[in-house]
Amino acid sequence: MLNNAPEVLAPAGDTERLGMALEYGADAVYLGRKKFGMRASPLNFNFEQLVSAVQSAHARGVKVYLTCNTLPRNNEIPQFKQFVDEAVSAEVDALIVADIGLLALVKKYAPDMEIHISTQTGILNYVTARELYNMGAKRVVLARELSLDEIAEIRAKTNSELDIEAFVHGAMCVSFSGRCLLSQYLVNRDANRGECAQPCRWGYHLVEEKRPNEFYPIFEDEKGTYILNAKDMCMIEHIDKLVEAGVDSLKIEGRAKSAYYTAVITNAYRMAVDEYRENPDNFVLPDWIRDEVYKVSHRQYCNGFFFGTPENSQYYENSGYIRNYDVVAVVEKCADGTVYCTQRNKFLAGDTLEILAPMRKPVTVVPSVLFDENGTEIETANHAMMKFSFKSDLTFPTGTVIRKEIK
Repeated sequence: MLNNAPEVLAPAGDTERLGMALEYGADAVYLGRKKFGMRASPLNFNFEQLVSAVQSAHARGVKVYLTCNTLPRNNEIPQFKQFVDEAVSAEVDALIVADIGLLALVKKYAPDMEIHISTQTGILNYVTARELYNMGAKRVVLARELSLDEIAEIRAKTNSELDIEAFVHGAMCVSFSGRCLLSQYLVNRDANRGECAQPCRWGYHLVEEKRPNEFYPIFEDEKGTYILNAKDMCMIEHIDKLVEAGVDSLKIEGRAKSAYYTAVITNAYRMAVDEYRENPDNFVLPDWIRDEVYKVSHRQYCNGFFFGTPENSQYYENSGYIRNYDVVAVVEKCADGTVYCTQRNKFLAGDTLEILAPMRKPVTVVPSVLFDENGTEIETANHAMMKFSFKSDLTFPTGTVIRKEIK
């Protein structure tokens, strides 16, 4: 625990997302490289970028955890020593592993490296957690399928030096802790190697073997059913219960999601944890913080398995995201009563905007006049990545996001 409050652990899929996680209050970030990571789609980090990322994070007192949480095949094992050596050279704070063989190799190649055991390992009980600690693990990332009561028992029956981490926000998988073969069978993309095509989000019909061209919806929707489609997890209103159960680190899913998502969700959990720290015995989440998690693209939310076997955790109508806000700009600097920005999406002078600065409550502004980079008055910011400005008595740090509600 950090000063009697849990760690806010944010995803960093690339350097831009890393920057947002650092700006918006993460205590630690987790990221991956081109190999051995469970997210193949983000840009991830080459060695030079990894070194720079660690330096940037450490300058802010933020830790960096590097994923090597795939289940590697024989031909990959000879490449692992270089991976570990480069992690040591870059001074990452911990490696996240799922495979016992890789755990043994990390202990061999880098005896002083902190080791976290991935949720992919499927840790469901205190015996497993104990044995992994005895094998050298500093932290276990518990399976998503555990309740708060089960987590509390694991905490009570393991060494107090063992950290407990749990996913508290983001996408959930219909398969056990992400161990799914559906993607590999259907499109030859191995979910256990970071290449999931998310076929659980697709619509399905039944077909009878002697009627190959006749497709039947599984229930009363002509589009088929999304019976495998899990809702997103959100535990931001229950920070106190997570702490009481013994969770040391609150993990936000989303290395493949946008930099805007990283900023908003990291900021929301940062502010929620700070609220908890201020009043741990009577934690009540302010409405504005709760509302923030609805201002990113998301599926319907649920509490996962934390309060027992979920009864309402699947969404059958479609697999799409709910999206109520667009990022329209990012602040470059503020000077002499002017906010200088770079455009991300079109908007007009006179539009109502929200500005979300790091670790602050969002503020509403209505710029009546916009100016291009030459100081000429314009009616709209409608060119991708154009520079523009508007007048304001308020100041915001570089990287602050500006958004507009979609109506």
